[in-house]
Amino acid sequence: MLSEIYSAGLFGIDGFIVTAECNAMRKIPEFTLVGLPDLAVKEARDRVRTACENSGFRFPALDIMINLAPADRKKEGSAFDVAILLGIIRSGGYLRPEVDLSKKCFVGELSLSGQLRPVRGALSMCSAARDAGFEEFYLPAENATEACAVSGIRVYGVSDVVSLVNHLNGISPISPQVFDEEGFFSSKSSFSLDFADVRGQLLAKRAMEIAAAGGHNILLIGPPGTGKSMLAKRLPSILPPLNFDEAVETTKIHSVSGILHDGTSLLSTRPFRSPHHTMSSVSLVGGGVNPRPGEISLAHNGVLFLDELPEFPKTVTDSLRQPLEDKRVTITRAAGRVTYPCDFMLVAAMNPCRCGYFGDPTHECTCSQNDVRKYVSRISGPLLDRIDIQIELPSISYEELSGSAPDGEPSAVIRERVIEARAAARRRMAGEKKIFCNAQLDSASLRRYCKIEGEAYELLRSAYESLGLSARGYDRTVRVARTIADLDRSENIGAAHIAEAIQLRSLDRKYWH
Repeated sequence: MLSEIYSAGLFGIDGFIVTAECNAMRKIPEFTLVGLPDLAVKEARDRVRTACENSGFRFPALDIMINLAPADRKKEGSAFDVAILLGIIRSGGYLRPEVDLSKKCFVGELSLSGQLRPVRGALSMCSAARDAGFEEFYLPAENATEACAVSGIRVYGVSDVVSLVNHLNGISPISPQVFDEEGFFSSKSSFSLDFADVRGQLLAKRAMEIAAAGGHNILLIGPPGTGKSMLAKRLPSILPPLNFDEAVETTKIHSVSGILHDGTSLLSTRPFRSPHHTMSSVSLVGGGVNPRPGEISLAHNGVLFLDELPEFPKTVTDSLRQPLEDKRVTITRAAGRVTYPCDFMLVAAMNPCRCGYFGDPTHECTCSQNDVRKYVSRISGPLLDRIDIQIELPSISYEELSGSAPDGEPSAVIRERVIEARAAARRRMAGEKKIFCNAQLDSASLRRYCKIEGEAYELLRSAYESLGLSARGYDRTVRVARTIADLDRSENIGAAHIAEAIQLRSLDRKYWH
């Protein structure tokens, strides 16, 4: 008897359909599994046999051959367990003959007791099943709230093998999981960290607001204790909320990485990743024998915070250069070639020198000027060119720290201005399909949407010549000026906007660089 049960696998952040072909013949009992399986898939033979018997089904005394097609594509993980078991159960006669499985797709790992355990990448696999024309998708109950966000396919969360078989036989139907779309769009993200907690640093707060409004990368420079990390950790609280497409794409990446919490439907807040400076370039960019997303992809549609930037190995920081431009990273291994999205905001922080007190009026710096130059030169010029805003943070005064100075604005107020500025940018660039904020403007778009004339033109030309800006540095200054104008509700870029944008590139103005 030959039966076909459909399942799904993962490659990168995309799913693909796998057909579990089960052929059972009356020969000497044997259980063979082929189709380029990895070790986890090969071990399914033991899990499936034990789960079958512990669920009350007699394992058929037949020669059983399971082929996972397409046979030339590597299968990894434990998501094929349920499909393999259903093929065997059908061979044993436990499914009614009239049960049609041609439009159903099954994924899930089996425990020895017959329970279904959650798998990674449920959202991606459900999307692949929907695109392949399947009408029903069955998976572990813990993954159901995640997969049901895919429209156009019915999603069933299953707890164990017995309930799945009873449902298919029509004995005890399982209700499909329903995505609470209205609840997703109406939910308000709450943040425990707020900009109102940051004392002083008005210029730095202004720079963070500009960065959020335009999606610009930003570098915070200052002595220890000036609030660099505080500001960076509060940046997500002023970013616009994720839209539905962004939430789906971001959730896919976290799901295939196995870091999505059970019971989570879609991520509602932008991710914030803060890796340690001892990380490797593979951990940052992604990779491995079977390529997995790195930190830059996990920060997709969110924030990547690199604290103590000069302490990161230069090979690690330089690996950011191409992803920052392309907004995606391609990893090639023997197992195949995978492309992951990585459209993130880079927020970096650093001390001005090794001791941390260069230029600080209250602490003596013990570094020579040559030491300072060496410390800053750990960050390559091409990487600095890709950071739109570079801002210095002064030491905090006693009045600001003690609370006698006025409190700052809460994040909610700043966030409304950011949302309004981004909306203005989208209206202006309504004809562009791949540009959603000012930081994504290419050279042609800059000429189209950022016309600079009169006094602003002369000021920018003077800055370009005196500061020795590169072509990329020029473009980034114009992008920041465009964002400042949007926050100012101005259609034209004026001299004041150019002047503020130039002030936000500290390292271009520093004699020690």
